[in-house]
Amino acid sequence: MRVPVSWLTEHLDVGAEVTPQDLADAFVRIGIEVDELSGLGPVTGPLVVGRVAEIEELTGFKKPVRFCRVEVGEQPDPESEESEEDDDEDGPIENEGPHGIKTRGIVCGASNFAEGDLVVVALPGAVLPGDFAIAARSTYGKVSDGMICSAKELGLGEDHTGILVLPPGAAIPGDEARELLGLDDHVIEVTPTPDRGYALSVRGLARELSTALDVPFGDPASVEVPAAESEAWPVRVDDPQGCPRFVLRRVTGLDATAPTPWWMRRRLLLAGIRSISLAVDVTNYVMLELGHPLHAFATGAVQGGLVVRRAEAGEKLTTLDDAERTLDADDIVIADDSGVISLAGTMGGASTEITPESTDVLLEAAHWNPASISRTARRHKLFSEAAKRFERFTDPALCAAAVELAARLLRQYGEGSIQPGRTDVGGVAPNPPVTMPINLPDQVAGVRYQRGVTVRWLGQIGCKVQVSTTDEGVSVVTAVPPSWRADLVQPADLVEEVLRLEGYDSIPSVLPAAPAGRGLTDAQRRRRAISRALAEAGYVEVLPFPFVSDTVWDAFGLPADDVRRTTMRVRNPLEADQDRMATTLLPGLLDTLQRNVSRGIKDLSLFHIGQVVLPKPHQLAVPDPGVAHRPSDEELALLEAAVPAQPVHVAAVLAGQHSRAGWWGKGEPAGWADAVQAARLVAEAAGVTLTVQAADLLPWHPGRCAQLRVGDWPVGHAGELHPKVVEALGLPPRTVAMELDLDAVPLPDSRPAPSISAYPPVLLDVALVADAEVSSAELADVLRTGAGDLLEEITLFDVYTGKQLEDGRRSLAYKLRFRAPDRTLTVDEATKARDEAVKAAGERFGATLRA
Repeated sequence: MRVPVSWLTEHLDVGAEVTPQDLADAFVRIGIEVDELSGLGPVTGPLVVGRVAEIEELTGFKKPVRFCRVEVGEQPDPESEESEEDDDEDGPIENEGPHGIKTRGIVCGASNFAEGDLVVVALPGAVLPGDFAIAARSTYGKVSDGMICSAKELGLGEDHTGILVLPPGAAIPGDEARELLGLDDHVIEVTPTPDRGYALSVRGLARELSTALDVPFGDPASVEVPAAESEAWPVRVDDPQGCPRFVLRRVTGLDATAPTPWWMRRRLLLAGIRSISLAVDVTNYVMLELGHPLHAFATGAVQGGLVVRRAEAGEKLTTLDDAERTLDADDIVIADDSGVISLAGTMGGASTEITPESTDVLLEAAHWNPASISRTARRHKLFSEAAKRFERFTDPALCAAAVELAARLLRQYGEGSIQPGRTDVGGVAPNPPVTMPINLPDQVAGVRYQRGVTVRWLGQIGCKVQVSTTDEGVSVVTAVPPSWRADLVQPADLVEEVLRLEGYDSIPSVLPAAPAGRGLTDAQRRRRAISRALAEAGYVEVLPFPFVSDTVWDAFGLPADDVRRTTMRVRNPLEADQDRMATTLLPGLLDTLQRNVSRGIKDLSLFHIGQVVLPKPHQLAVPDPGVAHRPSDEELALLEAAVPAQPVHVAAVLAGQHSRAGWWGKGEPAGWADAVQAARLVAEAAGVTLTVQAADLLPWHPGRCAQLRVGDWPVGHAGELHPKVVEALGLPPRTVAMELDLDAVPLPDSRPAPSISAYPPVLLDVALVADAEVSSAELADVLRTGAGDLLEEITLFDVYTGKQLEDGRRSLAYKLRFRAPDRTLTVDEATKARDEAVKAAGERFGATLRA
């Protein structure tokens, strides 16, 4: 909320020694965030009030342009101190307008003003905000001797749609405009926490400053409300839960053309609200000052009595923004005999809008259920200033005072007549008292406050406080919160008020002693080792969006009974179309990959380590133990049993070139083997041995998919994604991916240092012919077993299929490295071990040495 400092201090007894910065510091000290403190202007040089005497429409240009004759009074010649021999063209360019009054010619592109209007004129020599210097210049075939200013150009607001037009009688031509505009003022922009709806008003903010600065406060809501002689208009409230109180006041004989007084328009401008008409401006002004939104109905458009009710499903309403909205049965509405005329607490209807011909108005102030207004605003994406306040709770005791203040302003400035009747339906019960030990704030803060601090602060925020002693001799304080503080419902709320007003900086900060002998767990060390290993291999860690849409499983081509489709729904999702907890890391990681590719990054290696959520087949009933006491052991057991499994996974994706091209040669595109190698890096960092075998699992390509195992236990998959999945997700061709379940990978019990032999190795090669269905990994395992302990390493270096072999057979060539730990190994010993390995391969798979 933006509010001028002069408006705040009007209700505070503070002297000139209290600066705007002091006010901002006071807000921060009591827990109200200050987004910005800015001064108006600065404007230097001649800035005056002018009256538009003549307007000449210039034609022949791409946009509307007007040449205006503006009366600016008698202005001193800026060249008067120069030599009298100077040419007249150096002085102001003045001409005689109507009735012989001197005017200045000014070119202007705005069209929201007419002859006779009062405007603000920056004369040559003036410098506007943004270091914008004004000088006489030739433009559009005319000499423009100054500038007619908009509110934005003067630093009064963001409205740049037209010229700032002052109301008649605000000043006379030639008057200094700087003081009239109050350009020495400052504007504070604050963002109160959502539970402090009362702080979205000058009244609430001034009261907070009064408490923080310990100065007297004048309540603008102290309006004498006369007794109602009769009803202002018939009203029936069918939904008292949604609308506990509804108040109406009627003003007739209003001068619809009466201008809004300048002081009010200025405050609205600085608060960021555009002036529309007197009736609308008054309701906006009262909303900003008191914090209670009002709505004005054109009485002549209201047909019959008003009814406050829930909407009927399918009802439609055209709101003031000219949008036709289909209402929900949960929406609270105001209706008359013709149907719905207002979306309660959010926006009025176009059928009863105040128009320039409206001389008879109904002023409405009601107290609405905050939760209902919040749902309506989000459902219709209609976050109006009224809804922003109603969803945070407004003061129900203000309804009558708010309409009374608005009615009196319309009577004062619009010559309206306040009708004696007032409709006041319903009421809100006082807030219940809250009792707590008087020393509870001391116990929570760990500080011994001075005697009387608790009672003083609770009294200053508006509570009615009573101190008593229990039968056990304990002093307790009972506070009845004021009508505008519905958030004070428990002792913790009262404690928070005492602590924030006493000053959070008065609470000492004591760091707890770190217990010795504790460090990272084995699982934490493994996770860091894996992240480091992947990063060193060129992978970039990313944090994808953790939720998915059900449609992603269709893109993955998963069958209807695939367990990965069984997900948990989030009740309050950040994005409506992504409301499911992920059962795999691939959707988020591939979405990140696609987003980077769409921005021109073609070669990518990404990884992510995170939790997935695997729901149980049958969801258990979850108890609701409440917060009044600690849950029982049985309740805790049920709660823990209902929590789904959340194992930690690691996933990696690659696209484009894994080794980039350059002057050194051609690049190497990423392939399925790179995804498998990424899994091997993870396994190596985890201290386990990974075995690989062929598999078929979507979203991977059936012929280029590997199942990853630790021992006999499957822990993940790697390979090239299916072409249809790549096409559905908009991924680069031949994208590859890997995913491992880290929690399924056992933590090694011990990690002995490796023994390194100092003796030379013996290198031998062997090429075996086996059936094409035999995987290279399985054949290598058999060779390793048959060769015994002397075999140190086995590596596949060639695969051959061709005319020299029978159909269905292929040749697999391996490099074998033999080494003894305690002696120099002979070639005969290595050859014997190799022959034993070949013999084992022949017995297991029928493999033979290739001739």
